[in-house]
Amino acid sequence: MPELPEVETVCRSLRARLRGQKIARVEVRERRLRYPVSRQLSFRLEGRTILEVRRRGKYILVALEGDQVWISHLGMSGKLIYVDASRPRENHDHIIVTLSDGHELRYHDPRRFGLSLVVSEAAIRSVPQLKHLGPEPFDPAFSASYLYAVLRKSRRRVRDLLIDQKVAAGLGNIYANEVLFHAGIRPTTRAWRLGKRQATTIAEFTPLVLEEAIRRRGTSFSDFRDGEDRKGRFQNHLRVYDREGEPCANCSSKIKRVALGNRSAFYCPTCQV
Repeated sequence: MPELPEVETVCRSLRARLRGQKIARVEVRERRLRYPVSRQLSFRLEGRTILEVRRRGKYILVALEGDQVWISHLGMSGKLIYVDASRPRENHDHIIVTLSDGHELRYHDPRRFGLSLVVSEAAIRSVPQLKHLGPEPFDPAFSASYLYAVLRKSRRRVRDLLIDQKVAAGLGNIYANEVLFHAGIRPTTRAWRLGKRQATTIAEFTPLVLEEAIRRRGTSFSDFRDGEDRKGRFQNHLRVYDREGEPCANCSSKIKRVALGNRSAFYCPTCQV
């Protein structure tokens, strides 16, 4: 699933392309996403000018004239791409938005786990998928004191806590593993056992890891593409995630994998204690 760096990369790659464009036409070819697409979507989008493209957690927010916001989530395999209208359409191009410059914005999603809806700007905070999101990792509210207070109240494993969207909006499994490597903490450690020093380290490394991933345009293992349908490059710079059995870049110990719930966690048994 695209995480904060991938979604931010999509927003940045689309922003200059979309700002000031008018939505001429919307064709919904498949409504059966994880959250069914409303039959009012076309009506609420067509004829409106795009004002801005921003992000909240793992959600793409396209601000439209008339105080409307088009919210998209890429699910497990989705991409939102700006393409020439002459490009052949693919089987999983579920939503086609024709823009005033003649290009198309296409929502493509083989697994159909995504989301696409329009709400008023005033209703953003009450949207069920958004209203419980925690602070953004780049926000001053995501501080060492905040994180320590959350950690000391939880008996969950620290990896599980970090990927809870109520704790850190946008942080997912890939980057939680990478942050914990840099912090020298095993993903299986119980959160309440961590002290102020470790909370400070996690709070400091989280934005640094995410910033590096954004600079490298996100992580592409299979499906992820940016708004111009280009792969990311951060997969070539991962320290632990998906590197089971490979040597640690710091100490040459073999990276280990452990199953935590329905996701795998990766760590160096020497560098992370």
